[in-house]
Amino acid sequence: MHLSPAIARIAPSQTTAMTDRAIALREAGRDIISLSVGEPDFATPPHVIAAAKAALDAGDTKYTAVGGTSRLKQATALHFARDLGIATTPSHVTVSAGGKQAIFHAMLATVGPDDEVIVPAPWWVSYPEIVRFAGGRVVPLHTHAKDNFRFTPADFEAQIGPHTLWLLLNSPGNPTGACLPPETLLGIGEVLRRHPRVMVLSDDIYAPITYTGQPHATLANLCPDLADRILTISGVSKSHAMTGFRIGVAAGPEWLIRAMERLQSHSSGNPCSISQAAAVAAFEGPQDFLADWRGRFRARRDSVVRAINAIASLSTPVPDGAFYCMVDAAPLMARFGDDTKLALHLLDHGVAIVPASAFGGHDGFRISFAADDAKLAEACSRIAAALA
Repeated sequence: MHLSPAIARIAPSQTTAMTDRAIALREAGRDIISLSVGEPDFATPPHVIAAAKAALDAGDTKYTAVGGTSRLKQATALHFARDLGIATTPSHVTVSAGGKQAIFHAMLATVGPDDEVIVPAPWWVSYPEIVRFAGGRVVPLHTHAKDNFRFTPADFEAQIGPHTLWLLLNSPGNPTGACLPPETLLGIGEVLRRHPRVMVLSDDIYAPITYTGQPHATLANLCPDLADRILTISGVSKSHAMTGFRIGVAAGPEWLIRAMERLQSHSSGNPCSISQAAAVAAFEGPQDFLADWRGRFRARRDSVVRAINAIASLSTPVPDGAFYCMVDAAPLMARFGDDTKLALHLLDHGVAIVPASAFGGHDGFRISFAADDAKLAEACSRIAAALA
């Protein structure tokens, strides 16, 4: 058996591993509440389901253009303009089989062996693995709960070196729920103007799920003069509960979009034609349901934060968006040794979470509150009992 050096550089996703373990325990008859996966528990909106059924009935089951149908590219441009304030055209957008694939292709298309990518930590589990697979070096930009997991433009600039190629932004962030305010993004823009080689990948997949009461802020909107150095990622997975449809979208400079599509032509080909039709309906159809979803997520967030902060030795800041809490369990490390052992202990008591170390953090764990109120209340009760 022989594995390539590229595959040897990466580790399996620990979020997927914990979810798979919870599923296996359930199938073995155990009562497990899984708070390990980032997936809305709401039903996909009816108009999206209807569009998918209509596409099937119409026989839209053939190949499409590699980077998406012209109809979906037009709908994607509408989404970026309306929801993110980014003026773009169909020639500057592409569609992939999920946002993860778009990030993968962007890194593979640009990152070489000497290139460095700055990634704020705690980070989404796939960011560093994608960079390493591409042959690049991950440069962590550590953030802390006392700062609500935010960093400053000066923190970013201090990490820039002669080989820095990318900064990866995720706001609202997974796993922390942190949002970068407009003033921070404008400061990042000033840093970028002093370092013309550095590009930014802005992962805005959670943009519709914020609780600050302020409009979502993103770099390409605030700094349009830097548009040729910014790739913005979005999609329908989180905003429309369409994780299984596997549709991600990206907007950026045309040279990069074409390179990503060149890779996609050899990796997967076009995204699923039925999913593309559903995504058109998601972007072009009614968006009013999102206000209700945000309100329900906010109520869940507040109840989980209260419950966690009421447990001795646990604490969590209030996340600005997304549907995660990053829990600090440092006082428990003398008892458990590390956060992976803590996670396994909680799994033994019927709750699946993900250790902070999976996200480049330490001494804690991530909870997803994308679950119904009863499950969240029971899960927090089990966590309290497991640590009592």
